[in-house]
Amino acid sequence: MKTDEFKKILKPLIKQTIKEVILEEGILSNIVAEVAKGLQGNLVVETKAAEATQKQISHEEQRQERIRRLNEASKFGDAFDGTQELREQSQGPMSGVRPGDQGVDISAIQKIANGKWKRLI
Repeated sequence: MKTDEFKKILKPLIKQTIKEVILEEGILSNIVAEVAKGLQGNLVVETKAAEATQKQISHEEQRQERIRRLNEASKFGDAFDGTQELREQSQGPMSGVRPGDQGVDISAIQKIANGKWKRLI
């Protein structure tokens, strides 16, 4: 008898025998129980991630509280509290003009020149 013929005969017999042992003798429930026991140590618990996030939030709150207390304890407070903008005391054509002043509109002069600025300069 050749090996291939022997496999064809034995394979279905072994398959049927294994099915009977697993299903009829209750071995399947033992296998499932053992697999479940093995997986229990490898479970990822979501609460650990939530605890880590809560710890980070807690650390950030503590850091913000320390910064707030440090700012309150400083004698200076707001360094610019009660100050006013200094105006430039220069002597020149722009003295006495506010920095935000828009100036004079020269668009009419540009229209009069009719795009000939390059020749005028």
